[in-house]
Amino acid sequence: MGLPIQDLPDEVLLAGYGQGDPELAVAFVRRFQARVFGVALAIAGNPSVAEDVAQQAFVRAWRHAGAYDPRRASVGGWLGVITRNLALDAARVRPAAGLDPSGLLERLVDPAPAADPEGLLVAAEAAGTLREALRSLPREQATAVVLAGMVGLSASQIAEREGIPLGTAKTRVRTALRRLRAELEVQRAHRA
Repeated sequence: MGLPIQDLPDEVLLAGYGQGDPELAVAFVRRFQARVFGVALAIAGNPSVAEDVAQQAFVRAWRHAGAYDPRRASVGGWLGVITRNLALDAARVRPAAGLDPSGLLERLVDPAPAADPEGLLVAAEAAGTLREALRSLPREQATAVVLAGMVGLSASQIAEREGIPLGTAKTRVRTALRRLRAELEVQRAHRA
């Protein structure tokens, strides 16, 4: 007697999903849906867009399941990269439509609790250190680095969106990145 479906390794679920096994497909989507949606929402900033991105990510994973290489990444990491890339593409297509940088920044700094306990744990682990580091920045620097790093806006797009000179936008992003790097090193040293 084999393992129950919910206990199968990620790689087995992905292989079954790619081959069209309905039971393994359901188990695969259930295992990763909260994480995929969370990544999409964090980047897109819009639940409707995040749903579309999550659906596209699962379709892409199904199509490319045979190309998955466990030596390069875990299944969750591989699916996360797919989701991130699709969400960034969606954000670039319509960066001005419904994007509220202060709202995105607030969700990063003070996220709403996830409905799924596993999703909450994953989100907390992935974003906790970043949230702490972002809190140490002045708001305008935090906004600039979120717009550049998570949404994928260029310095000129940030300048236009924030109503500031291009040089100021570049300085805010550069300074914020430098300060984030230093803060993350301090946090890492405290944990060691």
